[in-house]
Order: sequence, then C-alpha cells, then structure tokens
Amino acid sequence: MPSEPHQSHSAIVKRLKRAEGHLRNVISMIETGRPCLELAQQLQAVESAIGAAKRVLIHDHLDQCLDHAAAAEPADAKKAFDDFREITKFL
Repeated sequence: MPSEPHQSHSAIVKRLKRAEGHLRNVISMIETGRPCLELAQQLQAVESAIGAAKRVLIHDHLDQCLDHAAAAEPADAKKAFDDFREITKFL
C-alpha cells in the first residue's frame, strides 16, 4: 500500500525532473562527442541534484516518522522507529 505523500514530494519531483533533463542532455553530449571535462561537469551536476533530492526526501520522512512515533501507541511507535533505522542506511 502506498504511503501518504509528504509535504516535500512535489518539490522533490521538480528536482528529479530537472535532473532527468540534465541527464538527457549529458546523453546527447556523449552522442555528439563533447569533451570529457564537460561531460564530467554535467554528470556531477546530475549526481548532486539527485543527492539533494534524496536528502530532502529522507529528512522529511525522518521528521514525519519521529512525529508519528511520539504520538503513537507503543506497537506503532516501534514500527516507526524500525522505519527510522532502516531509512538512515541511505544517508
């Protein structure tokens, strides 16, 4: 079952769509034989954009997870803390 969207999801989608456009541009650059330095710079920008989107997603999830755990019954709080531990592996 899908989780409820977090407040940051629409901003994350915008970031990822921008990164997607940059990635398409990099592919085109490779196909047209652009210099490796330019390619590396553009790939770094794509990587940074995706990393930033991931951080926003995880931090938003952690905030919601902790809020949920603080207000939850013990069994639900344990699930929230288990989710918290699991997602921190991606930081």
